[in-house]
Amino acid sequence: MRKHTFLLLILFAAVRVSGQAFDLQGNRGARGIMPENTIKGMLRALDLGASTISMNTVITKDKKVILSQEPYFNHEYSLKPDGKPITLKEQKTYNIYQMDYADVQKFDVGTKVHNRFPYQQKYAAYKPLLEETIDSVESYVKENKLSKPNYSIETKTIPNGDNEFQPEPAEFIELIMEVVNRKKLSKRVTIQSFDMRTLQYLHEHYPKVKTALFVDEKIDFEVNVSELGFRPTVYSPYSVLVGKSLVDRCHESGVRIIPWTVNSAKDLKYLIGLGVDGVVTDYPNLYKKVLDDL
Repeated sequence: MRKHTFLLLILFAAVRVSGQAFDLQGNRGARGIMPENTIKGMLRALDLGASTISMNTVITKDKKVILSQEPYFNHEYSLKPDGKPITLKEQKTYNIYQMDYADVQKFDVGTKVHNRFPYQQKYAAYKPLLEETIDSVESYVKENKLSKPNYSIETKTIPNGDNEFQPEPAEFIELIMEVVNRKKLSKRVTIQSFDMRTLQYLHEHYPKVKTALFVDEKIDFEVNVSELGFRPTVYSPYSVLVGKSLVDRCHESGVRIIPWTVNSAKDLKYLIGLGVDGVVTDYPNLYKKVLDDL
């Protein structure tokens, strides 16, 4: 009981500091238990209590915004239209930016066993449109009387890949924002990226839209923010980079800190104790499990 009370006090303190509730983000939906970046995976994350569904986006040849971690078909979980596996050596030849969406849909990204996530539920799936995903999620929460979720949409880019694996930053953002604005979701969307260029363009042209800077290297918070050129809404570092000092510096700057990817109860308890504002996890059910175990 004491441990449970202590954890709740920490969570309430975090809410007072940030003015917002703890943000449980389902990574690529619920990647630990469902094929990533699929509609069913997003809906499963909502069932497990995610307040935000985090997804990755790339662009097709015919300028469609679709869900995908890579701008090509990853060999770990993709099958060709004829059902044959894609090899590591050839995966980048299946370049989504050079394919129309009608051809992208013919690949299966849901039935192959993912060696790093062997307990995923398996089902035939394709890479969905961002628009289709939003429509499915909004219908699902309405039908099941769930809270409307937030959307964290990442721009996936490859260094030096402009015009080969992705459009230039301005076009990438404009394609995403066309969907977001048409769906009237700008207040519930955060655009996130490792690629500062896309966030800088977004901040200049859509200053009211929330931003999240992804960080995977040990570089000072102040240096990253200085290079970005503005304070992002969210600072999202690799979880092993997070300590109390970083959490405090983010909060002192008025920036929320939401680490990725937090996949163990031990790590989740530690980060909550530091006062983070949320976590990105492949297992959205982990948060409830931590509370239930106390």
